[in-house]
Amino acid sequence: MGTDFREFDVAEYLDSEDTIAAYLEVVLSEDDPQAFIKAIGDIARARSMTEISRKTGLARQNLYRQFAEGGNPSFFTVRKVLDAVGVSLVPRAKA
Repeated sequence: MGTDFREFDVAEYLDSEDTIAAYLEVVLSEDDPQAFIKAIGDIARARSMTEISRKTGLARQNLYRQFAEGGNPSFFTVRKVLDAVGVSLVPRAKA
């Protein structure tokens, strides 16, 4: 008798701006641009890609494509999506 496991989906746990900000902080510390793009896609899915599309004025299908693996969204798109989910990128000096 085998055990069935559900595939982990981080989007199910991104339920507040604080959680989203913490997730982005961890991903940014990895210094992997593709991981960052994927993380924004996870966040957009958690908040409803349809709602993000409505708030940003960007097509839902294009958002899915741009934030999928191998996607290459513009900085403008990244900023619009982050603004729509209620978080911002804040630069700070390195320690």
